[in-house]
Amino acid sequence: MRTAVIQLNSRNNPAENLATVEHFLDRAAAMGAQFASLPEFWTYLGPYAGFDEAAQTIPGPTIERLQEKARKHKMIVHGGSIVERVSTMPGKFHNTSVLIDRAGEIIAQYRKIHLFDVDLANGEKHYESERIVPGNEIVTAEVDGVTFGLTVCYDLRFPELYRSLALRGAQIVLVPSGFTLHTGRDHWEVLLRARAIENLCYVIAPAQVGKYPPDRQCFGRSMIIDPWGLVLAQAQDMPTVIMAEIDLEHIASARAQIPCLSNRRPEVYDL
Repeated sequence: MRTAVIQLNSRNNPAENLATVEHFLDRAAAMGAQFASLPEFWTYLGPYAGFDEAAQTIPGPTIERLQEKARKHKMIVHGGSIVERVSTMPGKFHNTSVLIDRAGEIIAQYRKIHLFDVDLANGEKHYESERIVPGNEIVTAEVDGVTFGLTVCYDLRFPELYRSLALRGAQIVLVPSGFTLHTGRDHWEVLLRARAIENLCYVIAPAQVGKYPPDRQCFGRSMIIDPWGLVLAQAQDMPTVIMAEIDLEHIASARAQIPCLSNRRPEVYDL
């Protein structure tokens, strides 16, 4: 499966961000992509105060535009994540990922479980829980015979979630992200490759790159990683599309060589 990962520098203008994404989806399709994946918060990346205006519904006009692209190009589209309005909780939102099949149907939705509440040594403070309500459901979905596992950004630091996805049959795990420059340069590649190696699956990690309002910066370096932990493609420090071929037989081969999923001893550890 020819796979495209789209790296963006989203800002606080949803209309402009959508136009950019549509351009890159068309470009990915022209490059032969059968599957395309977007980063975290691609519709709006800016101050939490702007969530009220930028929030979307699912289904809704923005996701419908992705559905149209999926139908037009007969391409599976992973809608990264967006700010989803919580209808029962005014002023609160979900960080929600959407998977769309080639027919333009929404196959799965995942709401980010682990929220990014941190005080970094460089002075950055992020309190995602001020506006975001966490999800409580682990999500896998099968499309065209491929089982996808859905996660978002900070989830990457919780290996138990990824092991749960692998045990539920995930062959490709999606990690739309907006890692900070401060954490990304030391942790991003290490964590992604570890999750792939531990679970012997592909890891698809589209990322935000560059500065965004008010005065923050994302690391970028979107990646496609195989079940052996090898980086098949990596983006440079700019909005772009990277491509790689996903070979599902490689998953079976890796798991046959190192059967760590079947060699587990869950009766010994309390996880």
